[in-house]
Amino acid sequence: MSQMKYLIQVEESKAAIDGRPSIGPVYRSIFAKDGFPPPIEGLDSCWDIFRLSVERNPGNRMLGRREIVNGKAGKYVWLTYKEVYDMVIKIGNSLRSRGFEEGAKCGIYGANCSEWIISMEACNAHGLYCVPLYDTLGAGAVEFIICHAEISVVFVEEKKLPEVLKTFPSTTKYLKTIVSFGKVAPNLREEFEKYGLEIFSWDEFLLLGENQHFDLPVKKKSDISTIMYTSGTTGDPKGVMISNKSIISLIAGVQRLLESVNEEMNAKDVYLSYLPLAHIFDRVLEELFILHGASIGFWRGDVKLLVEDIGELKPSIFCAVPRVLDRIYAGLTQRLDAGGFFRKTLFNLAYSHKYGNMQKGHKHGDASPICDKLVFSKVKQGLGGNVRLILSGAAPLATHVEAFLRVVACAHVLQGYGLTETCAGTFVSLPNELSMLGTVGPPVPNVDVCLESVPEMGYDALSTTPRGEICVRGEPLFSGYYKRDDLTNEVMIDGWFHTGDIGEWQSDGSLKIIDRKKNIFKLSQGEYVAVENLENIYGLVSAIDMIWVYGNSFESFLVAVANPNKLALERWANENGIEGDFDSLCEDKRAKDYLLGEINKIAKEKKLKGFEFIKAIHLDPLPFDMERDLITPTYKKKRPQLLKYYKNVIDSMYKNSKKP
Repeated sequence: MSQMKYLIQVEESKAAIDGRPSIGPVYRSIFAKDGFPPPIEGLDSCWDIFRLSVERNPGNRMLGRREIVNGKAGKYVWLTYKEVYDMVIKIGNSLRSRGFEEGAKCGIYGANCSEWIISMEACNAHGLYCVPLYDTLGAGAVEFIICHAEISVVFVEEKKLPEVLKTFPSTTKYLKTIVSFGKVAPNLREEFEKYGLEIFSWDEFLLLGENQHFDLPVKKKSDISTIMYTSGTTGDPKGVMISNKSIISLIAGVQRLLESVNEEMNAKDVYLSYLPLAHIFDRVLEELFILHGASIGFWRGDVKLLVEDIGELKPSIFCAVPRVLDRIYAGLTQRLDAGGFFRKTLFNLAYSHKYGNMQKGHKHGDASPICDKLVFSKVKQGLGGNVRLILSGAAPLATHVEAFLRVVACAHVLQGYGLTETCAGTFVSLPNELSMLGTVGPPVPNVDVCLESVPEMGYDALSTTPRGEICVRGEPLFSGYYKRDDLTNEVMIDGWFHTGDIGEWQSDGSLKIIDRKKNIFKLSQGEYVAVENLENIYGLVSAIDMIWVYGNSFESFLVAVANPNKLALERWANENGIEGDFDSLCEDKRAKDYLLGEINKIAKEKKLKGFEFIKAIHLDPLPFDMERDLITPTYKKKRPQLLKYYKNVIDSMYKNSKKP
């Protein structure tokens, strides 16, 4: 492969040796051609990010929430950087006065809010390990994390206090103090005290630190800042140890990237905080905003009200997971369909005109200012009117949704890729590069990347189209899994982190994620099936929201469970004179045959092999959800759990498909 536009090669490829597979060339971002960005002056820890920002921007708005007046949500009310700093110092003093020293583990449990950030900064100030807890991993996970990390103090959202109680008595061996983000009901206080724990409301805990003074410990880059437990699609959650250095070097890389594409951040930027702070994606983004003295407004915690919160806050940078962008896309296309023939025709003309110009290389702002003004400005207003960057991460964004938003949102839509272990952003697509649709772009300028061949799946990192497992090296990498050296050694080989994801280099230097290494099984005729790749292809059927494909080595063909798109299925039923509500349509054999037909059309189009076609399908009107433990909080499918849940359905599909 010749020199790629956005990459530079830093090491040669290596042939297979001693049972280790071959490795493609090592690349880094063109924006790091003269070396990685140096660490930002004066930053040795996450505490420095906040402390220096308070010195520079004491009066800037930092954390905001919507005021609730007579049960109605009003305007955002703000705490300044200085006000937040004063509270952080008090909370830190209170922690120290209860005997929690450097290196103690502090849990934070609850939805994103000002208290979350204040508690986190107090941990940063005093060198406590911040350990986010989240119940989307199930009640068992909260108990597991408290015991595994030996957490001694927890900050908890008021309504989550009963969830903490459910982990007793096994967690009381470690837990000493509980602090509620709000109040504490008297009956709950009794329950906690019964177990010998101290429990404080937020205001009580703030008072504890009023007249105290504790010196802050000196913090090093190598110190662990946070242990983030990742849900893992199998087995117990793993505690990913992230150092100050990881976060600081990641931020330096993101800064360099934004400068290189003329999208620097500044103190006027506004961010809507709704993706869980318990995940690395949101955590590092908020650190980036804090560094710039920018503003962070919190949502109200209800996805149905998200668009209204966006309208009130008017963020300038909007980060999302594909689920949210899919919802926005569906809302826009519904409104279009309902708008009548004339409006739809006008929209389609404007769309193809602007998209055509973007394909010719025009920047989105210059591709059609008239269409932006007359047609697309409504979409921009729907996102508050100020959004300049929309960043999607955590799971793959469908190409048609990405293309649509790139045209109509009047903002850059960028898709990123990273893992907790790589401290979030490792790749991100670039503004105004339409060829990067469906890819995660080139690497961020702070890591080296190579592909390693996976012979058993037929992926060769040295072929003309290089494909293989994505491996990453560099400062943002994690410091290992907490108390699990065995797992660390499985993924860290010679300084390279093996992601388990399969990538394919594109000619411009961007990367396309095409598969997952572990999700491979053999059918009874000995054929290997790479299931994620198939699900990505079958996911292109617009009448399907989500699909899980299954096969095993005792059977010769594949079956699937799908969540159909309600509107699409109802429209099809209507056109074909089929009566019934959504639930009964999902049971209807004609609906199943229709969707199988659509799936097979795509399979033929994409030239899939016979054994990769789906022979039988079950339609579940209920989306795969976390309540039934079928997906992780970032919407990755939990395959063992899906199999357990749908076992009877799978068995009967296999049985009925074999009937003569």
